[in-house]
Amino acid sequence: MTLTSFGPANLIKRSPETHPLTWRLRDDAEPVWFDEYQAKNGYAAARKAFADMAQDDIVQTVKDAGLKGRGGAGFPTGVKWGLMPKDESINIRYLLCNADEMEPNTWKDRMLMEQLPHLLIEGMLISARALKTYRGYIFLRGEYTTAAKHLNRAVEEAKAAGLLGKNILGSGFDFELFVHTGAGRYICGEETALINSLEGRRANPRSKPPFPAAVGVWGKPTCVNNVETLCNVPAIIADGVDWYKSLAREGSEDMGTKLMGFSGKVKNPGLWELPFGVTARELFEDYAGGMRDGYTLKAWQPGGAGTGFLLPEHLDAQMYAGGIGKVGTRMGTGLAMAVDNTVNMVSLLRNMEQFFARESCGFCTPCRDGLPWSVKLLMALEKGEGREGDIETLLGLVGFLGPGKTFCAHAPGAVEPLGSAIKYFRSEFEAGIAPVSAAVPPLARPIVVGA
Repeated sequence: MTLTSFGPANLIKRSPETHPLTWRLRDDAEPVWFDEYQAKNGYAAARKAFADMAQDDIVQTVKDAGLKGRGGAGFPTGVKWGLMPKDESINIRYLLCNADEMEPNTWKDRMLMEQLPHLLIEGMLISARALKTYRGYIFLRGEYTTAAKHLNRAVEEAKAAGLLGKNILGSGFDFELFVHTGAGRYICGEETALINSLEGRRANPRSKPPFPAAVGVWGKPTCVNNVETLCNVPAIIADGVDWYKSLAREGSEDMGTKLMGFSGKVKNPGLWELPFGVTARELFEDYAGGMRDGYTLKAWQPGGAGTGFLLPEHLDAQMYAGGIGKVGTRMGTGLAMAVDNTVNMVSLLRNMEQFFARESCGFCTPCRDGLPWSVKLLMALEKGEGREGDIETLLGLVGFLGPGKTFCAHAPGAVEPLGSAIKYFRSEFEAGIAPVSAAVPPLARPIVVGA
C-alpha cells in the first residue's frame, strides 16, 4: 500500500493552488524537515496569523471557509472552535490533536505525520493562537512509531526556531506542544475517551454535556481536532476563504480538498488529495485503476470499516458527506475499500464484528453484549450452523445498537456495515442456515466475548 498522494502521472500535478495538503511532499517520500518546509512557504501562515489577525478573526475565517472535521464525523471546525469559552480569566486551555488513527483501512493521517510533520505543527500553532490554548498534545496511535519519531524531531526544530515555547514571534503568546503515544485502543478515537486516556484513566467515553470545550482534559476547556483537519488551517489562513471554497467540485456541500484512497484488489491502491465532490467512480477507475485482472468489484465501503457497504452502481455518487448520504451511508474517513468477487460477505462481517467487539470499552450494555452476540451468530452462519431466525436477530441487533441507542458512536458504526451487508447480500447469510435436523442447539454454541 502506497503512503503517498501520488496517482497516475497525467492526473496528479500537485501545486499550492490545487493541493494545499500535499504539494510540499517529496518525490522520494522522505520527511520535509524545517529548512525545506520553510523554503516551501512553511510557517508563513502562522506569521500572518500572529502579525495581522486578531484571535477571533482566525476563528471566523476558519468558520467562513466551511472547514469540517476530517476524522469521520464532519462537524464544522469553526463552530467547534466557537464553543470555547470567551472568558479571558480562564487562562488554562488545551488543544488536542486526535492522531489515534485506528479505523481499519485508514492511513491518511499517518502519511501527513510521517512526511509533513511541520504542516501539523503549524496548523496546531495557528489553532492554539485562535483558541488561546497554552498547551497542546498530539495523541498518537502507539503503533505509529515512525510518525512519533518524526513529530518529536519536528517539535524540537520548531522550538529551536522560536515557533514553539515562550513569547512566540514576539507576540507574548506561549504554546508548548507534546507528542503523547497511546496504548492502542480504537475507542480512543472518540474525543472524550481520548481525554480520559491522556489523563491516565481508562479509555471510556464521557457523558456529554458537559462538552470538552467547557470541561475537558483535567477539567479545563479543551478543543479536540483531527490531524487532517488541523493541517488544512495554514492554507486557509494564507490564501483565504474564497480560494478554499473554490477547490471543491460543483455540487459539493463540503469545502476544500480531502485525502481519499482505495484499497483492496485494485490495480493502484493508494492515497490522493482530491477535491470534495469528485465521484467515487473517478476515484476507483482513474486513480485506483479499477480491479486487478481476474477480479470484479462486488461491493465497496466509502470510508473505513465503520461505514456501510455500497454496490458498483453506487460509484457515481459524489465523495462528500451529502453525496454519500444520498446512497445510504456515511463518507467516514474517505478511504474506500474494494470488496472483490471472491470474498464471502459473512466471513468478512464476522472479521469486522470481531474487531469491533474486541475494541468496545464495555461501558454500556448494548455494545458490550450486543457486539459479541453478533459475532456468535456470524460464526455459526459462517460454518453453516445457523438457525432460522438468526438473520432477523442480527437485524434486530443493528436496530438496538443504532444511533442514539448507545453511550457513544462505537456500536452504531460497528453495525452499519452489518446492516448494509444483509441488505445487499442476504442470500449469502441465508446460505449459512443449516437444515432443521442439522442445526446446532443454542446451548451447544460457544459464547464469544470479544473473540
